[in-house]
Formats: sequence, C-alpha cells, structure tokens
Amino acid sequence: MTFRFNQLLLDAGVKPENVRLLRHQTPLPGGRTPADLLLTDRAAFDYYQSLQLTIQRAHFARPFWASFVGLRDGRTMFAGLYAAASPVPVEQDFLFLTTGEQCSAGSHDRYTLTLLPTLEPYTGRLYIDWGGGTSGKRAWKQRAELQDKRVTELLLDGAEKPFPGLMALVEPLSAIMEAPSAWGAQLAAARGVYLLTCPRTGEVYVGSATGTGGFWSRWTSYAADGHGGNIALIGREPSDWRVSILQVAGSADTTDDILAMEALWKRKFLSRKLGLNRN
Repeated sequence: MTFRFNQLLLDAGVKPENVRLLRHQTPLPGGRTPADLLLTDRAAFDYYQSLQLTIQRAHFARPFWASFVGLRDGRTMFAGLYAAASPVPVEQDFLFLTTGEQCSAGSHDRYTLTLLPTLEPYTGRLYIDWGGGTSGKRAWKQRAELQDKRVTELLLDGAEKPFPGLMALVEPLSAIMEAPSAWGAQLAAARGVYLLTCPRTGEVYVGSATGTGGFWSRWTSYAADGHGGNIALIGREPSDWRVSILQVAGSADTTDDILAMEALWKRKFLSRKLGLNRN
C-alpha cells in the first residue's frame, strides 16, 4: 500500500485544494541551505519563507502552506504545516537578511505564517518523493490537489539516533548534515576547535568555529563546497571528511582565545608540517 501526503492532510481535516506545497532548496550565502536554517533556527527559516516575490503571488494564494526542505542528498523533508494570512506588500526598500539581497519597495510580499500543531509530529521525520530526481528540479511551488506526494520515509518515535555528545562525536560530514534536528541545534550552540580527517589519505586539518552558528555553521561550508575556503583543501578530490571536536570553548572565551586553542592543537598534530593547515 502506498502512503500519500494528501491522506495526512485529509486526516487532519485539511482539504488538499487549500494547500500549497513548497520545497525550499535555494543555496544561501556561506554555503548554508534552507534545511540548515530549519535545523538550527526555526524563526530564521520562517522569516526566510515569509517573504515572497509579489509577481509570484498567485502561486501562494492558498490558506495553508505545507513546507518542505531539500536535503543535500536529494531527499525532501517535511518542515511543517502553516496557516498563511493574506500577503502584505513591503512598501519600502529593505535588506533581505537571510540572503543578503537588497530588495526594492513593492518587489516582495510579507506573509504572516502560523505554524500549526496539526502535523507537528511529522516535522523532520517525514520524507516525500518530490519528483524531478535527486536534482529536485521540478517546480518548488505546487498545488497539493494536483500533486499527491508519495511518502518515502517516516521515522517513528525513538528511531532517531541520539546525539553522542560534543566530545564523543566522530562522524562523516554527510551523516552530520542529515542528522536529526537536535544534533544541529547542539552543534550550532557550541564553539571551539575541530578536526577534519580525510578518509582516503588520513591527512588532518585543524580548524576553529568562532562565530554565530558554532560548529554547525562552519561545517555546513565544507558540505557545500568541500573546502570551506581553506587553501590546502581547495582543488583536492572531494572527500566525505570525518569530523570530530577537539576542544569546546567556554561561554566567556573570546575569538582570540579560540584561535589560541586552535594554534596549540595545530602544534600537537603537526598539522602545518604533516597535515593540511597552511597557517
């Protein structure tokens, strides 16, 4: 028996003809994705989807939005069911904080979105076949009554792999990027020094996470381009880096404190001489 998303809507008392399906997948600055926003900052994700181009208003003209995010491996994960109020034009120039885009007055509508508890147990646990293959190139805005999506995965309570703890974490980067949302939240809340190990050569790279978004933000940049802007990693054959944390910074530690920790670990690993560090 095939399990379909529209059946969930009907079971919740929501008619598919009143629902727009949205799959957020556009890459964001710094190598981040809408899925990263969802996993680490729901308010930022909601802000991101609340602003839509005015010329596309017809695509959003339904009282409910069923939001999904595209993952790096091509899967499509459910992000929540929203009640969407009527659009309000943004009547002055503004900076779209999530994308860094400077937008002109009248170019965008703002929607007041209310995350409904109706399908909340499925958020981050339910995956559908969006269509278009792993590229996800099929239109990201669709009508639910015309697109009865097939459910491909449903993680039940207790099925999620528990977070091992910051200092016990040793995982391939790909596994961390698609881990349960609780992992992303914990990694985003911590800063410090980490280790990347190449699974092919055994070479190591010592790095630091000093900014907003902590380890999660730093690691998403590696997932996006394979090198995160680090000189010795650019041009190398892409690797599914094995990542671990060497030291967690305290809440009072400054950026300079973390950089000093990083320098010490570079000396311990001889990573400038034998590894992949160049500074």
